[in-house]
Amino acid sequence: MDVGVDVGTTVTKAVAFDETGRPLAEASRPTRLVRPSTGRFEHDTQEVVASVNEVIAELAATVGTNPGVLAITAQGDGLWLLDPDGTPTRPAISWLDARSSTILGRWTTDGVAEHVFRRSGNRMFPGASGPLLAAVLAEEPDVIARAGTAAYCKDVVMQQLTGVRATDVSDASAPFLDPRTNEYDDEALTATGLANLKHLLAPVAPTGPVGELRNQQTGMAPGTRVSAGPYDLPAAAAGVGVDQPGDALLTVGTTLACQVVTRDLPVDDEPAGLFLGTWTPGVWLRAMPAMVGTAALDRVLALVGVGTDDLPKLLADSPPGANGVTVLPYLSEAGERAPFVDTRARGTIDGLSVSTTTADLIRATCEGIAYAARHCLDAAGWTGRVTVCGGGARSKEWTQILADVLNAPLHTAEAEQVAARGAVICARRAIDPDSAGPGWIAETRQVDPDPTHAAFYAEGYDHYLRRIEAARPRWSDPAPTFTPGVQ
Repeated sequence: MDVGVDVGTTVTKAVAFDETGRPLAEASRPTRLVRPSTGRFEHDTQEVVASVNEVIAELAATVGTNPGVLAITAQGDGLWLLDPDGTPTRPAISWLDARSSTILGRWTTDGVAEHVFRRSGNRMFPGASGPLLAAVLAEEPDVIARAGTAAYCKDVVMQQLTGVRATDVSDASAPFLDPRTNEYDDEALTATGLANLKHLLAPVAPTGPVGELRNQQTGMAPGTRVSAGPYDLPAAAAGVGVDQPGDALLTVGTTLACQVVTRDLPVDDEPAGLFLGTWTPGVWLRAMPAMVGTAALDRVLALVGVGTDDLPKLLADSPPGANGVTVLPYLSEAGERAPFVDTRARGTIDGLSVSTTTADLIRATCEGIAYAARHCLDAAGWTGRVTVCGGGARSKEWTQILADVLNAPLHTAEAEQVAARGAVICARRAIDPDSAGPGWIAETRQVDPDPTHAAFYAEGYDHYLRRIEAARPRWSDPAPTFTPGVQ
């Protein structure tokens, strides 16, 4: 029996698997995402760690206290500051956070962002650890002075469970790891003015940190082997068996995470997306983790007063093209990060008339997110098979739209919690490459595109790209906002 834990943005999940990869039991706990002010999103680090303890303890009571391995994966990016003893020095800053937008804008104008991409293959965005570290240094220098580690989520959990201070190549990739050497790049750190904080970056273990469980609150046996990483994007790719160059994983979750397997490092190309290290030498994931996703759809559903249970009927009640309604689904306060970075990007709805229905608006939103997926996959170099997972993939109607927009068969993962599964697969293979065979890979069902709809959406995609270019001048000239009491 092995246990995989996935610490997400709003929920922590744990799954126990038997020796063949069959799930035995699951547990979950919600976690709070706090919004202290506009554009700022934080977690209480200790609450997040407590959620991990609770889900592991629930499984211990259900399936036993002696797993072969306890594997941890989690949300990536953000900034989780700890003191030298591993105690949080401030609330964790989420990858959704936008407080570094001004700094990142300056780095973009000055050429710093492009220089870092040339060194690391990672295009920074406001919620990345580098600009967030610079923002906290500017706003809260005393917090940085007390810090011992600028950590990632899974590494905080690892340190709390085992005392091990380290990270893996996937989390370390963004934004300061040189993918050719798997070492932190001094030029990138110097360019951002953060060279003096290099000591805060945790040591990199190429196949992930490993330690022995010493936290008694989990209910698992002390001494249990604990493995940290990869973080949730590459862990999900491992969980569904996306490992051949050109093949892609599309995760329709809070974000629209698009990843393509590659053996090339074209850091001289247009700066976009991320090159994430994997535990296989010479293999990377070209990731385009767009800020759009189910969060955008959920917001539009809430605005019109319907829920996700209504989605099948709404999508059926509006034809392809949503009767002329189109949506650019950039609803994140941090703007967009892939396949382009623009902290000012905002959503638009066009084509409304008195005959527009709720179904038209919802279908146009789903189509807009599907166009964003194609935009990201094309930019990432997709040429092969596409596997789809995530909460949005549970909608057969939306999955069909995705298949039609991509004009490619989609292989939809049937298993839940593929990131937790992938973390266990990676941990097992780090010990014995043959210990997690094909039976561990999540099964999929195939969704084929409708040829007529695919031809229509090819025109719609071209229109979507033109609308982005037309919107960019408006994003740089936003409408004024009223602040009470300010003249």
